[in-house]
Amino acid sequence: MNELDAERAYVERCREAVRRMLDGARHNVIVGETVAGDRYSAERLGRHLKSLAKELSEEPDGPPFFGRLDYGPDAGDHAARKYYIGRRHLSGDTGEPPVVIDWRAPVARAFYRASAREPGGVAVRRRFGWSNDSAELTGYEDERLDLGEERDAAASRIVTAEIERPRVGPMRDIVATIQPEQDELVRAPISGSICVQGAPGTGKTAVGLHRAAYLLYAHRQRLRNGGVLVLGPNQAFLGYISQVLPALGEVDVEQTTVGRLLRHRGEMRAHDGEDAAVVKHDARMAKVLRRALYARVRKPSGTLAVPDGSYRWRIDEYDLRRVVDDTRREAVPYLVGRERVISRLVSLLQQRAESRGQTPNAAWVKRMRRSITGFTDEVWPTVRAEEVVAEVLTDADALARAAGGTLTPAEQKAILWTRPPRSHRSARWSEADIVLLDEVAGLLEREQGYGHVIVDEAQDLSQMQCRAIARRSEHGSITVLGDLAQATTPWAAVRWPDALTHLGKPDTAVIALTTGFRVPAAVVALANRLLSTLDADVPQTRSLRSDGMLRVRRVPDLATAVVAAVRDALRHEGSIGVIAADVGPLAERLRAEGIVVAGLDGADATAGTTGAQVTAVPATLVKGLEYDHVILAEPAAITEAETRGANRLYVALTRAVSRLDVLHTRSLPAALDDHGSPM
Repeated sequence: MNELDAERAYVERCREAVRRMLDGARHNVIVGETVAGDRYSAERLGRHLKSLAKELSEEPDGPPFFGRLDYGPDAGDHAARKYYIGRRHLSGDTGEPPVVIDWRAPVARAFYRASAREPGGVAVRRRFGWSNDSAELTGYEDERLDLGEERDAAASRIVTAEIERPRVGPMRDIVATIQPEQDELVRAPISGSICVQGAPGTGKTAVGLHRAAYLLYAHRQRLRNGGVLVLGPNQAFLGYISQVLPALGEVDVEQTTVGRLLRHRGEMRAHDGEDAAVVKHDARMAKVLRRALYARVRKPSGTLAVPDGSYRWRIDEYDLRRVVDDTRREAVPYLVGRERVISRLVSLLQQRAESRGQTPNAAWVKRMRRSITGFTDEVWPTVRAEEVVAEVLTDADALARAAGGTLTPAEQKAILWTRPPRSHRSARWSEADIVLLDEVAGLLEREQGYGHVIVDEAQDLSQMQCRAIARRSEHGSITVLGDLAQATTPWAAVRWPDALTHLGKPDTAVIALTTGFRVPAAVVALANRLLSTLDADVPQTRSLRSDGMLRVRRVPDLATAVVAAVRDALRHEGSIGVIAADVGPLAERLRAEGIVVAGLDGADATAGTTGAQVTAVPATLVKGLEYDHVILAEPAAITEAETRGANRLYVALTRAVSRLDVLHTRSLPAALDDHGSPM
């Protein structure tokens, strides 16, 4: 039996291990129904066991491993041992070692970090190649680290084939191709936060998702209560990455957008103009809202008399003011402060009663609390977040008092509602208003936090959105992923230290990923031309991809040229994205020509069919997505459509992973207009 046949035989052994584990998991589902001590525990255990059984049932046809480590004779505890590395742990027969090691296990670190200079005891690192449907082992390649042999990503046939595989369907994991600098970020300690400035195609999103999977593996007990939160820019992006973590065996991760995370604060039924939205997203609004909230707290005047049967207990003005002032200085959440005021006043009453020989019981304390409610409502009234925000946005005088010295008169005018609602109950909230509501809610009560938060496309977050995330990660750590060159919102970050300060992690280190694995070099070179025109100090991207195609063409009729480019692209394998400032007319023309055009969820927007190879995407929604072939229509229209149009064009240009057609009838933006014709 030759070496490849031996490895294929090992594949069958692994698949038998999966079947054995699946049988055990299904048996545990049945047994688990009778072993839980209570209904809640039974439901929790049942969900876990059924989830495990479901994951294993989907595993047999996938590649059980992607790498192997052969240790040398002088490797200590690992001497002369072989370890197969895969996406999940596969148990051996009873009493035997596992047949596959989870990629997150400590011993698997060497697969990503070992080098000819520092082999760490590894003699041979083997990578395996699989057929496109992952059903058949097709080959392998070895690096003899003990002999000084080592391949980088560009020199590895298997790594290159995996990186260049056509992008069809959702994003895939990259466990087989993680590079050393990426692995260092994935396995960074949970106690610290990191910020990854990643150029297009450098794998920053994949790093974040694999970091989530790694942290849940290495710190599962610590993260049991808080959990892990992944925040993406939009639902299309979340749909694209949705299968990565389940493929890595992790399903208990919340994946959402900032908007949906805060949506429970109110229903979004209104839209702000840019001027109003920019002011509302500014961190100065936090100061305005705090002033507006605490303006409700008033200094006590006079003496408080509290009836107790035929007697009246009295607290003089000095003590009342001391209680309120001391509580304010403690800077606790507003409603906690109200409760402390009540408790301290009751404590003063209790001291007076005890000094007269009484022994107050629980009923007496409860009666005293009721008796001082009216006074507390005057000096520290209860309030809802909606009341505070609605007052600020509807009452010009209240806004002026809260915003004096913080917002200019023009800024105050910009955020005032032109048609105020009758009350906060009938208010129509905008997306920015929801963030304001969350800010006030955080002032009222402390937000429950997460153990770790991963924020993708973080450069587009506003200062107020960053504060909302900071409240949910106050006692945890965060992983910030983004690219300042791809900042497209009017309030986008210009410098990472500023954004990290608002995220509550000002000391976070910023690590740059500049080596691209996804975007071909010719496309990267074109996109890099825009960097000098952007308000972002970022290094240029370097691509390892020497393949790919780039064509920049001026055409007489845009729609006709797009149809022709799509028909040409359909001759190749892989996904196709049509990107434009206004993609609607182009999509209609494609459909009129008999081409099935998918929506962002992969379903035909008109007929409801599935499996369409062509997706029409407005430039505003393309961030984070990727297509094998991109047809980019009218770059000038993209740059003119919004304040940061040049940044948006930079994003659109870097969505292609194999081929890019840039079609235009108008002059190209200045940074691109000296680019040649077809390439």
